[in-house]
This record gives sequence, C-alpha cells and structure tokens, in this order.
Amino acid sequence: MFALVNEKALVLGGGGAAGNAWDIGVVAGLFEAGVDVTGADLIIGTSAGSTAAAQISAAAPPRLLAGILDAAPPASGARGPGVPPANLLDRSDAIIAASADAADMRRRMGASALENDADDSAHARRRAIVAGRLPSPHWPANRILIVAVDARTGRPVVFDRDSGVDLADAVAASTSGPGGPPHRIGDDRYIDGGFRAGENADLATGFERVLIVAPLGGRSRVPKEWGTHLDTQVDRLRAAGSAVETIFPDTDSRNAFGANLMDPSTRPAAARASYAQGRARAEQLAEFWG
Repeated sequence: MFALVNEKALVLGGGGAAGNAWDIGVVAGLFEAGVDVTGADLIIGTSAGSTAAAQISAAAPPRLLAGILDAAPPASGARGPGVPPANLLDRSDAIIAASADAADMRRRMGASALENDADDSAHARRRAIVAGRLPSPHWPANRILIVAVDARTGRPVVFDRDSGVDLADAVAASTSGPGGPPHRIGDDRYIDGGFRAGENADLATGFERVLIVAPLGGRSRVPKEWGTHLDTQVDRLRAAGSAVETIFPDTDSRNAFGANLMDPSTRPAAARASYAQGRARAEQLAEFWG
C-alpha cells in the first residue's frame, strides 16, 4: 500500500463542449451548497476537463456558471473549432480495433493526427481560442496536472507549472481531440489527454481523498483489459488506501447532452443539470471532503 498524504485530489474528466459545462456546473453546485472543491491540493484535468481545471483555479465557479448560462446561444448542431466530422467515431474505432494495446493505440492516434497537422495560421487561431476561454494565462498557485499525449511517440505527457509550458498551450494540447490536428509546442506535437484515459484518476495515487467528476460516466471505447477504464483506476486507488467518490451524469444530465457532446448549444442545459446534481450531492460529500 502507498503511503498516503493527508490531501485531497479533484479529477475532472473530458467530454467535449457539453462535458466542460457539466464539470463547471457540478463544481458550482457544490460550491454554492458549501463544498468548495476548488481548493483541492491537486486538480487533474483531461481534455475538456483540463479547460475546467484551469477555469476553476482562476475564477469563482458561480461566475463561470453564469458565463455559460448567459452566453449567446450558438445554432443547434454547430461545431466549434477543431470539432471532428461525423465519421470520426468510425475512424477512431477502426484504430482502436487495429491496436494491440493502449500504447499502440496512442501511437496510431498520433500518427493519424499528424496527417492533418495544421499550418501556422490555423494553429495560432486555435491557440487563441483556447487562451480566450481561460480566466488567467498563468498557472495557478494550487497544483494542477494537465494530461496530453505526444503525437509522435504515443507517450503520455503530464504538464504542470514546472513544465516550462504556457497554461494555454498545455490546455490546447490536452484538448486536441479526435479528428483535429495536433497542438504544437515548439517542435513537438500533442494530442488529447483522453487517449491516455478519459479521467486519468490514477495520477491521484497517494492522496487520501479523491473526488472524480466524470462527464462520460466512466464509459470507454477501449478494451477493458487495457487497464485504462475508470472503474479499474478507482479499484486501484482504493486498494492503495484512498477514499474515492465519483459524480456521474444522471438522467437529466444525459438528456441535456443529447447525441453530440461536441455541440456547443448543449452547454447551458448541461450546466443547469449538473449544477442541480452538485447541490444534491453536497450534503453527502461535505464530510468526505472536509
């Protein structure tokens, strides 16, 4: 068993435009009910959860929630920058099916992304969009980990404030999701941290209390034997002595997501539903979180 530290970790999973709004809504609901998880000793963000991690570390959750609810609504079915075409799932499913294991899958996904490497102007535009979503360009005082994958090697990469990488670049790397080009940092290229795992909760190993906010509800399209499923990671955390709680989308939240998590028009409904979930879970989590 690992030697635990008396500290708390918050894990924010990915899930597209709707998933980011859902993460924010949960945290805002908890916050307004008296459970402030933004002061966690460690926050782990993956894909859309990396944006949420940077956001809640620099702005009050109610303000972030209001920003989602007050934003001008995009047309239903609209696709944000870099959102993949409708056939992406078929293409990525084919890559998964052809892969021998998780490492092989990441290499193949990286190679596929490199075939669509963006030019300088497209890269600069996407980085500016990602930076514009962050309340601050600076890494926060509390420790956050942002997960990505090296597109050339398939190796997972974990960025933090000591990595020498701008926060906006770390988030842009982690959110370089399926179907889009890799994100450039210098001569390197990175793809979505969700290719390591949807939540990457195992990075909280050694923390006494771990709260996992998972828009995808722990679902994964990769084989269970690869060991990256959330329930496998939760079992390992608990076996190492951590107390673990999870928040998954309820029926109202799943209905709010609709058929396309990448659709920006789903964000207000997803945030409202998850805000209600956060408030409903606050009493039960108050003692756990302390």
